[in-house]
Amino acid sequence: METQPHILVVDDDLEIRDLLKQYLEKNGMRVTTVGEGKEMQQMLDAAHIDLIVLDLMLPGSDGLELCRNLRVNSQLPVIMLTARGDEMDRILGLEMGADDYLPKPFNPRELLARIKVVLKRTQTLPPQSEPDTKALRAFAGWTVDPIARHLLSESGVVTPLSGAEYRLLTVFLDHPNRILNRDQLLDLTQGREADPFDRSIDVLISRLRRRLNDDPKDPQIIKTIRGEGYVLAVKVETTEAHS
Repeated sequence: METQPHILVVDDDLEIRDLLKQYLEKNGMRVTTVGEGKEMQQMLDAAHIDLIVLDLMLPGSDGLELCRNLRVNSQLPVIMLTARGDEMDRILGLEMGADDYLPKPFNPRELLARIKVVLKRTQTLPPQSEPDTKALRAFAGWTVDPIARHLLSESGVVTPLSGAEYRLLTVFLDHPNRILNRDQLLDLTQGREADPFDRSIDVLISRLRRRLNDDPKDPQIIKTIRGEGYVLAVKVETTEAHS
């Protein structure tokens, strides 16, 4: 059926590929599996894919490189599988543009839930070529371009943002002067709840502060509210972009 989402699983472990194909198909999805990046690209050229489940550790180009290359001209949803327990691998995956990640070993039921959440979120977004708004948003001397997805300083210097940084900043701009906790930030940026040991939001906020030249010892733009969360503590102004 054409209404079934088409999932591409990219993993060099045949056992995992077969397991996921069987489980996801049993739950109403079309599934294609490949073992490495070259086959992934061939599949993307040959068929419509709705979401990629991408293993981090692959022969040849690894998952991070494949995700980064994909993001050059595509917003196709990606869920990264990470065999390592290193949190920085997860952060790097988000920075390369992954929509979510799941550490191995994992429960296929949890992966299915993550796939449904990411598909629901991305399918309700406007197409990348037709942004929901072309409005520029200015705050604390910075301007965010929603089409180019970068920061512009008062002197006109462009600061690029990773996909994860842009999504996080957009959430703060949508909720200025409102305290947001980790659960809310993860839900709004990635559509999932926080793991008790998940510090990906804290690391991303640290990186975003550096982009904004916001002193980490005494931040004035994104402030930490001890025991509660974070707040964008500046005024946000909206103006229409000039075409």
